[in-house]
Amino acid sequence: MIRDDFRALRGKAFMKKTLFALFLTGVLVFSVYGRTARRSKTTSKEIIAKVVSGVKDGKIAYKLTTRKELEELIGRSIREESRNSGGMEMLTVIYQGVTAEFSRMRNYSAPFTLTKIKAKRWLDIGQKREIVLRNEGDLKKFDEFWGLAGISLENLDLSGQSRFLRKMTFDSRTKWPAEDKLPRRYNPAALLEEGKTPGLGVRGLHEAGIDGRGIGIAIIDQPLLEDHEEYAERLVKYQSVEVRRKHPPQMHGSPVVSIAVGKKCGVAPGAFVHYYAVPMWKWDKNCKPWANIINQIIRDNAKLEDGKKIRVVSISLGTFSRSINVRSWERAIAKANKHGILVVTCDDAFLDYGTLQRIEGKSADDAKNYRRARRSSKRDIIHVPTSNRSVASHHGRDVYTYERDGGLSWAAPYLAGVAALGFQVYPELEPERIVELWLETASQTRAGSVINPAAFIEAVKKQRDSVTATE
Repeated sequence: MIRDDFRALRGKAFMKKTLFALFLTGVLVFSVYGRTARRSKTTSKEIIAKVVSGVKDGKIAYKLTTRKELEELIGRSIREESRNSGGMEMLTVIYQGVTAEFSRMRNYSAPFTLTKIKAKRWLDIGQKREIVLRNEGDLKKFDEFWGLAGISLENLDLSGQSRFLRKMTFDSRTKWPAEDKLPRRYNPAALLEEGKTPGLGVRGLHEAGIDGRGIGIAIIDQPLLEDHEEYAERLVKYQSVEVRRKHPPQMHGSPVVSIAVGKKCGVAPGAFVHYYAVPMWKWDKNCKPWANIINQIIRDNAKLEDGKKIRVVSISLGTFSRSINVRSWERAIAKANKHGILVVTCDDAFLDYGTLQRIEGKSADDAKNYRRARRSSKRDIIHVPTSNRSVASHHGRDVYTYERDGGLSWAAPYLAGVAALGFQVYPELEPERIVELWLETASQTRAGSVINPAAFIEAVKKQRDSVTATE
């Protein structure tokens, strides 16, 4: 009985302590909430004022302000949201009264940098103006993919930045400091010009009249800058599919077309192009829209006379074999082959190939002067030049980009161009035989097996001649 009374008293004491603790917690929470609410109202105004002032002073600027720098200027954020868009990683950061949007390329070491900021309204932080770097610290905010394209470096001394510059993409809009503020023997204008050669003996084939003339290449890609000087004369058809005809040009199309048929950069500058502008960002997991265009090309070809037919289709995408409606895609490819059309993609179901980077200062025609680039692996059975070379840019009709790190997207049109050269030499060549001959004639180097356009053409000639001799 005494034990039970003791337990009851102890239980009541515990309940009193618990209730008192909860009361104190409630008072504390209410007190903190009240202070936070009062402070947040003031802080919102202060934050907006700091943002407006920062934009005015140039401390908050497009592609130059990192998330950490913004946080140091206006304080900690309330929350953040992240998402992926193509190869980009996007980050939205929410503050009291302010929304900031940052981005960076995935798989690169550069930090998130500011692309938009809203303080009651979206502010002008220089999205449509030239980006002018203020100090050497700004260099670390740019990755190898976008590099220094369209950026002014005039205010900097880059003489000690040789290692950095030799991995950064740039374009003909990039503004450089004086020669004495660049590393010794670093000549961006010369690099841009040297990079225009397709390499591996392709220009020697052009000089012999093998340039793809009379062969049509269909390119299916993002909306294109149609009037670039590199390929405008080779563009005979432009069709928009599920995108507006006036959709702004995207960065992907111009390099692809210039590599295939560009007059300075192209593998097959005599070939002509039928271009299909499509929403690649929307179709990347569905084969059917792509298959529909292949079938359309086959139907259209039946109405065209020889010399105006499409013989090669180039698609810089590699997800077909892992996408939905793959059967419709496989049927379309089989039908294209039957009608003498080779469809080149980045899908390893088409061909396991990797990328190569040219060693600067050495001949682009020698296969030994290339090393494996980022998009290559031990399973690759052939390699294609994509890096340390120049391509057309979507930023203007006379703008060129020097690509340090071209991916498989740049390899597909190279192969399509080589195929066009083969069809010119021997129009009856079977599409599947083209791939076999690429592998049979490839050069063997320390980087692995490398596409050899000249040896490929010689093999095509031999096959043509042997067939002709038996007829």
